[in-house]
Order: sequence, then structure tokens, then C-alpha cells
Amino acid sequence: MNKELVYTIIYEYSYIQLYWLTFFYFFALYYGIAPVFNRVCIWLASKGIVYKILKKEATKRQKRIEKIHSLKSIFVFGFSVLPVVYLMRSNSTVLLPDTVLNIVLGILLLTLWNEIHFFLVHRIMHIPFFMKHVHKTHHKSITPTVYSVFSFHWFEALLLSTVPLTILPFVPFSPIAIFLYPLASILLNYSGHCNYRFGKGNGADWKLFGTRHNAHHSTFKKSYGFASHILDKLSNKIRHQWQSKK
Repeated sequence: MNKELVYTIIYEYSYIQLYWLTFFYFFALYYGIAPVFNRVCIWLASKGIVYKILKKEATKRQKRIEKIHSLKSIFVFGFSVLPVVYLMRSNSTVLLPDTVLNIVLGILLLTLWNEIHFFLVHRIMHIPFFMKHVHKTHHKSITPTVYSVFSFHWFEALLLSTVPLTILPFVPFSPIAIFLYPLASILLNYSGHCNYRFGKGNGADWKLFGTRHNAHHSTFKKSYGFASHILDKLSNKIRHQWQSKK
């Protein structure tokens, strides 16, 4: 991406322009990539590279509802750019040069931070009150699909959209790393919701990513992490140690 264009967008675009630019960015990520990702999964399955997790197919009605909720989430996501750009314009955060190293490390760090952020938000969403009034929207997708990735209640979408905002005041990033992070995030999201996996549910931990999240959609418990099982294991260990001391 052209450096001058990036800085023109950050420092010269109005907040209204920034909102709509972000809205259509997420709109393109969701409605543009989802069907392509799904077709790739079907093709890989035909070659015996990936396998379907749940045999039960999601209904057309479910997918239609997911798309409607996702459009509402994208409307909320559009606002996420405003405080981020404000921090940049007020020099409350440091912007690194857009070198390849800074971009790659920035995306990796944002992805790692998202693991922690998502786990905390997800655990809050499973408190009975939030489960009943907020998170149940996402769990309507018993058999998840690529269209489930943004299918949230507006309040959950708002919380999940604060990943960059909650780390930018403390850690410097390059602008392009911040721009590309949603792409990396949604690709991981598609992998966790597409209802396909490598192997048949056994083997290395990374192969179980899709299995765990699919199981979470149907059982409503366990596997609260995003792409990793580490925080779930750590949380369970701390809870068991706490209970053993009682």
C-alpha cells in the first residue's frame, strides 16, 4: 500500500469518511471472502485434504439470519476506526515505519493480543445474563458456517471490535499492520467456523482448532479461546488449584 495514501487516510480523511471506509472494508472481507473460503473448503474436502466435522448441514434460514446479524456487526465495526485514528492524530500512540518486519511482527502481536482479549470477552459472554441476552445470538449457529463469523449481538460486536484500541496506547505498530490485521483475523475466524478440519479429530493440537470451536457452538461450554487452547488449559489449571485449596 502506498505510504502517502496511508498517511492521507489517517490524517486528512474526515471521521465520516473513515467510518464508511472501514464499514466497506469489513463488508468486503465478509461478503467477498466467505463464499470463496467455503468453496475452497468444499474442493479440499473432495480431495481428501480436509474433512467435515458435523454432518448436519446449516439451513438456508440460518445462513440468512447470520448474514443479517453480521451486517449489524459490520455497522458497529465501522466505528472502531474512530478512536484508533484519534489516538494517532493526538500523538497518543507511536506509529512505526511500514517495513516488512514491522508489518509481520505487528500482525502477529495483534493476533496474540486477540487471543487474550477474545478469551476474556468470551468468558464474560458466558455469564448467564450475557449468555441469555447477548451471546445467544452467536450460538444460534449450532452448525457454524463461514457466515457465522460476524453473527453477533451488537454489544458483543462492540466489545470484540476493541482489539486494536486496547493495545495501541501501550505498543507501537505500523499503520499497515493495523490495516491488515482484520484480514488475518477473519481468515482465522473462517477456519474456526467453516465446519471443516484437517484430519479426523485426532493428532496435533493445531488440527483440533476447528473441532474445538464447532463443539463449543453445539455444547455451549469449553474451548473459550480463539485459535489456541492455551488459555483454556491455563484457566482450568488455575481453577483446579483453587478448588484443591478449599
